[in-house]
Amino acid sequence: MSARHTAPLAALAMALALPGCINMAPDHVTPDLPVPASYDDSIRPDGTVVATSLSYREWFADPRLDALIGTALQNNRDLVAATARIEQARAQYRIQDSRRLPAVVASASANRSRTPLTGFAAQASGDIDAITIDNYQLGVGVSAFELDFWGRLANLSDAARAQYLASISAQRAFYLSLIADVATTYYELLETEAQVELAEATVSSRSDSLIIARRRLDIGVTSALPMRQAETLLTAAQQQLASERLAEARLRNQLMVLIGGRMPEGLPAGVPLDQQGNGMRLDPGLPSSLLLARPDIAAAEANLRAARANIGAARAAFFPTISLTGSVGLASDSLGSLFNESGFAWSFGPGISLPIFDWGAREADLDYAQALEVEEIANYDKAVQTAFREVSDSLAGRRWLAEQVAVLERTVAAQEEIDRISTLRYREGVTDYLEVLDAERNLFSAQQDLLATRRALLQNGATLYVALGGGFEADGGEIEGAGGMPVGE
Repeated sequence: MSARHTAPLAALAMALALPGCINMAPDHVTPDLPVPASYDDSIRPDGTVVATSLSYREWFADPRLDALIGTALQNNRDLVAATARIEQARAQYRIQDSRRLPAVVASASANRSRTPLTGFAAQASGDIDAITIDNYQLGVGVSAFELDFWGRLANLSDAARAQYLASISAQRAFYLSLIADVATTYYELLETEAQVELAEATVSSRSDSLIIARRRLDIGVTSALPMRQAETLLTAAQQQLASERLAEARLRNQLMVLIGGRMPEGLPAGVPLDQQGNGMRLDPGLPSSLLLARPDIAAAEANLRAARANIGAARAAFFPTISLTGSVGLASDSLGSLFNESGFAWSFGPGISLPIFDWGAREADLDYAQALEVEEIANYDKAVQTAFREVSDSLAGRRWLAEQVAVLERTVAAQEEIDRISTLRYREGVTDYLEVLDAERNLFSAQQDLLATRRALLQNGATLYVALGGGFEADGGEIEGAGGMPVGE
């Protein structure tokens, strides 16, 4: 190809290389950590395991719970929706990024036209009464391609990419929260099932006590008061049993929604509430490590990047928009000579536009982008502070809930002995039934408190594990983002 033919191509290549050399967006700097540099020393234990190195199957010691979590991660509708939002954001990013390059369109045409000759032209042509013209064209063209001298398109592309990454982090955050929701609901269900068993045993025991009280009344050993007191104890236990069964049904329904459908068949056997411990102790590290471990913080920072990129695009709108239109191709009036060198044709032309009066629209766009940056900085700070609070609360819960469980275990043992002695004293006629009534009531309450506190301790462990960023499969089972890209890439 001759030099005169390559000249327009060289000009086009130079035009494509120039854009994007100016970036008007603010430099992205991660905001300072808006929390203390370390957790409270009084509640910070020495850790032995890092949460991010454990999959949920390694942390939760109950195979039934592991199976339920796995089912939820496959079927939960909210997680499916979060994954779809990734694909939406990825598509938007690809659309925006494509505008940084020219759209090249190939075209081909063939045209034959006949024009009749009239007047002087007809007289001059003699016997020819019309002219027939053939026209063949083949080429490629660029239509209204914007030269991004001020970085407007580049910043819009950066904003779309940041929003895409934010959607990936949002999916990952929901992934972790779903694990926590399934675990906490499962532990509540275990506690409720244990409360049902306790209430059933209490109803059976108090039914026996009522029978004994009636017999003692029938033979005239006691008055009707002990019998009525025993009856009151029984009805209270029956009411508690009905309440726990209602809670059990609701928790099962809630768990089915979390796992995305019916309870799967063939689930492995579960582990009782008091045997759920895994023997591991999590190391909380420093608060700054949450910036890397927590996907909600990563999403907040990605949204902040997008807001700053939008500021650059809004600033670029104040400068002229320069567009380029061009085409290169072949043209001939004969198909046989279409590909001859003499048929080479090209056109090349820039255009420029600059709004003079827009009644403050561009200033408003810039103000909006800057206000959005302030909002995203606040959202980022809040995400970090929330993460710090969740970890700190869970560390405190790990210590003090464990102490409460130990105290309540001793309390239950003492109340069982009090109940045994008071029942024996009543049967021997040493005391009245009111002492038995108080002992049974206190024992039942202590047993309920122990079950509830054990459940709270387990839930606290699940919350701490997720708050520290744990939960993903360590063997390649991580969720994937758009195009099969692992989340966080």
